[in-house]
Amino acid sequence: MLFELWKHPRPDAPVLRRDGQVVVSSHRLAKQVLADRERFSAANALDAVTPIPAGALRELTRHRFRLPATLANNDSDSHEQIRAAFGAVFAPANVEALRPWLQGLARRTAAGVAWRLRAGEAVDVDAAVSSEIPLAALARLLGLEVEAAVAVKRFSRAALELFWGDPSPERQRELAAVVGPFHALLRSWTAGSTGATRLLLEEHGEDAATAALFFLLVAGQETTSQFLTLLLHRLVEEPALLESEPAAIVEEGLRLLPPITSWRRVVKRDTDIGGFEVRAGESVLVWLGAAGVDEGVAECPMRMVPGQRGSRRHLAFGAGAHRCLGSQLSRLEAEVVVAELAPLLPRCRVVAAPVSEPNLSFRMPSPLVVRLAA
Repeated sequence: MLFELWKHPRPDAPVLRRDGQVVVSSHRLAKQVLADRERFSAANALDAVTPIPAGALRELTRHRFRLPATLANNDSDSHEQIRAAFGAVFAPANVEALRPWLQGLARRTAAGVAWRLRAGEAVDVDAAVSSEIPLAALARLLGLEVEAAVAVKRFSRAALELFWGDPSPERQRELAAVVGPFHALLRSWTAGSTGATRLLLEEHGEDAATAALFFLLVAGQETTSQFLTLLLHRLVEEPALLESEPAAIVEEGLRLLPPITSWRRVVKRDTDIGGFEVRAGESVLVWLGAAGVDEGVAECPMRMVPGQRGSRRHLAFGAGAHRCLGSQLSRLEAEVVVAELAPLLPRCRVVAAPVSEPNLSFRMPSPLVVRLAA
């Protein structure tokens, strides 16, 4: 299995077989696979990469853990309806209405970080900024009372490791002991929910509503958190990038530092991908990170040049019917955070750079610790 794709060199071939799956690195073909629901199914999107052993499964079952097809793994007729309900929540007007509140939150957060740095502290930007702001914004948009940010982050990272990582059987049991109880808590949140979640509960049942909330809480804030940590690290190391507009910096960051490096599809029938024959039932790994630096995507595909032509052609948010619902929210959050931290970042130096654990799809960078430069 191709764990830690961010460490792998981009392959010469646009499509190849490696480690038991078909790997697509071409931007054109990756977009084609993601958008073609007739030949490629999203049903395997949330399947555990490393098979979950009986002990961990029992722990999950004890808490009624289920992930029926709702959003990312849904290729049924219900997908369009469920997506439309949550799509209304993430509508551009709703997201843009968050801007003043988000700017205030980011400004206060930046001021807190600056105060601690001036006091001589080493600050974990991942914990102080990246982990806090996306979760608060998502909760506000969904109308959730998410006060225990630490518990939510512990759950979401455990879920990413359990389903997309390479944990040992012992570690899988530990992760199941985190994910299972929190999933049970999500059921209680679902019961008292309003808006789109309440609609889903009434029309598709408790399991579907809980599964959708599970995915949104993980994907809706964890991916942005990870992206912010990766991008802020790059900006501390290369402060000249901050001379560009925040929006341009964010797009180049999404192209070169996507928090989701790959996503999966399963072949529905014997077919081909750009002339490369694939068989029904095969797993297709769409290498989003490699697609972003494909020749012809941008003028300088391997360099971070904010504002260059083609910068927005990345696939960081996927493509087609399953394209990320929260793309506008993620962009807004990142732009606001970059703008508010821009005066501070050039004065910092990295004490501990983020390190990512083995994972098929998610970067999951560890703490980014900085100090004021001498």
